Amino acid sequence: MTTVTLPRDPTPPGAPGTPRRLPLPGHYTVAPGRSLVELTAWYGPLPVRRRRLTPAEATLTVPDADAHPTFRFEFDDRHLKGVLTLDHAHAHGDVGTLQLTGDLGIDGTDFPVLLRLRVVDRADDRLLFVGAARLPYRLLRRATGYRFGRLRPATRLRLLIAGELS
Repeated sequence: MTTVTLPRDPTPPGAPGTPRRLPLPGHYTVAPGRSLVELTAWYGPLPVRRRRLTPAEATLTVPDADAHPTFRFEFDDRHLKGVLTLDHAHAHGDVGTLQLTGDLGIDGTDFPVLLRLRVVDRADDRLLFVGAARLPYRLLRRATGYRFGRLRPATRLRLLIAGELS
């Protein structure tokens, strides 16, 4: 049986001594047409199927205190209906990279997700980002019953998310 390992004690992004990677505290949303979500099925090193998804809603909530921000992406597409909630951020390596952990909820079942997010541009009132998560397809299918395609095999899925929050 394969397990998914996630960081246990993430450091809040606003901790003393760390540079700011996120905008000022507040609630930010993605304007329609200002985001890209792509789901790719991989079989070994080969991509076998790729689909663009339309997110129903994407939000970022940055708290006032030294708490973790919350990213929330809702998908209402025929290929993926679910909610991706990322509520723990961990500063990773260089200045523009975060690791976000959370859950992908499909049909009432939560599946753990690790999203590596790269901040492309940041201002006090907006955030331009691109992030990718690798999901083991067999475990996701067993846990949630989700099927990306019936005729094409896959070993993993890559969820690519890009957007501008303002």
